[in-house]
Amino acid sequence: MSINRIGLKLGAAVIVLMIVILVSSGLAVDRLFTNFYDAQMKDNTQEIAAHFATMAESNDTSSQSMIRAFAKFSDVKVFWLNDEGRILTLPGEKQPNLSFIRSRDTRRLLSGHSVAFQNHDVHGNRFYVVGKPIQIGKTTGSAIYIVSSMKKIDDSLQRLRNLLVLSGLGAFFLALGMILIMSKLLSRPLLRMQQMTDKMAKGNWDTRLQVGSRDEIGMLGHSINDLAASLQRYRDTRRAFFSNISHELRTPVTYLQGYAKVLTDGLVDSDKEKKQYLSIIYQESVRLEHLINDLFDLSKMEEGQIKLNMEWMDLKITIKTTVQKVKLKAESKRLSLQLDLQDQVPLIRGDRKRMEQVLLNLLENAIRYTEKGSVLVRLTGKKEATVLSVSDTGIGIPKEELPYIFERFYRVEKSRAREYGGTGLGLSIVKKYVEMQDGTVRVDSQMGVGTTFTLIFTHEKKQRRDGMK
Repeated sequence: MSINRIGLKLGAAVIVLMIVILVSSGLAVDRLFTNFYDAQMKDNTQEIAAHFATMAESNDTSSQSMIRAFAKFSDVKVFWLNDEGRILTLPGEKQPNLSFIRSRDTRRLLSGHSVAFQNHDVHGNRFYVVGKPIQIGKTTGSAIYIVSSMKKIDDSLQRLRNLLVLSGLGAFFLALGMILIMSKLLSRPLLRMQQMTDKMAKGNWDTRLQVGSRDEIGMLGHSINDLAASLQRYRDTRRAFFSNISHELRTPVTYLQGYAKVLTDGLVDSDKEKKQYLSIIYQESVRLEHLINDLFDLSKMEEGQIKLNMEWMDLKITIKTTVQKVKLKAESKRLSLQLDLQDQVPLIRGDRKRMEQVLLNLLENAIRYTEKGSVLVRLTGKKEATVLSVSDTGIGIPKEELPYIFERFYRVEKSRAREYGGTGLGLSIVKKYVEMQDGTVRVDSQMGVGTTFTLIFTHEKKQRRDGMK
């Protein structure tokens, strides 16, 4: 069983992100509560010290007992500092560890200033110390230290940390399970796409993905299906092309060999029959020449070796020259070959030879697929573009076939291809040559009514291209 690497990577990335979020949130909450408790402790201790100092300054004989009672109630310790800098405890109390007392704090208190600081004992227990001077009249005769233990706060913070750790672990394992499930669900379509592309790489283009979502993954699935359909169509048309091309090559070659042998062996009874055979040989040689030219052009297109001789040209001249070449074909089918050329048409930059080939392919197609009626060539010059169209009154092209007619090897009416001829290369060559001359080609068709191919050459694009040169 193959490892779901996509799911593992996706899950690992989300887990790392989850850990970072949980740890950051835990540290933030811990720091928030620690600061809050510490601030509360400091404020309370400062208030108690201020009250005790006020009570001591009253010089009441009962003040010490009252301070002792309040200290016990407030859970703080009180130390007296006499005018000589010695620490005294309240009556009845043992001498405590006074390592926290610093000489600089003593001097500051006896000079009339308050002190406050945080410290800890040898066991690591924290406590907060506030010192207040006691003024009798206008002189400072003594001072008082208030020591408040922070053990309860530290215990509360420890319980809070334990709760944060437990809740974080619970959230982590819950998220881990959800991540594993979601990563598997999200990566499953990608794995199916990978399996399908493997099949496509092996030549199996008939398979399709079942796409159920409309998100980016669903769009990718539709794109892969479209690619498979295009490759399948390319394969089918290529197979049909090779089948047709072998027939198209074999037919004229057979005719050429057969009739040439008849003439060589002197098996012709009359000059009329001889002329007929020579006419067939000529027609088949022309047919073979067209086929070879199409294949040669296609080969050069695929290798990117086609170079155009761009120059300013008058399309009216090219149209008239090309129409003369197909005039006999149109007359042999009794078709009316009409021209509608606007008088003032701007010149365009193009390759005369390739443009003539484009028109020749379009006109021959129009004549081939039109049994009666007419073929019309129209040229109009507009401010933004020059438009050339070739229209016929032929059999038309099915609507579902229109998106594919410019693809290489594609042939409409495959069952009737033998009747009408063609190799499926002409229109792909037309589209390529038109685009190489900065034009666009469009087709409109209706079954039983006819087809119109429109070539559009935009003047602005031509001008920008010339300016760059």
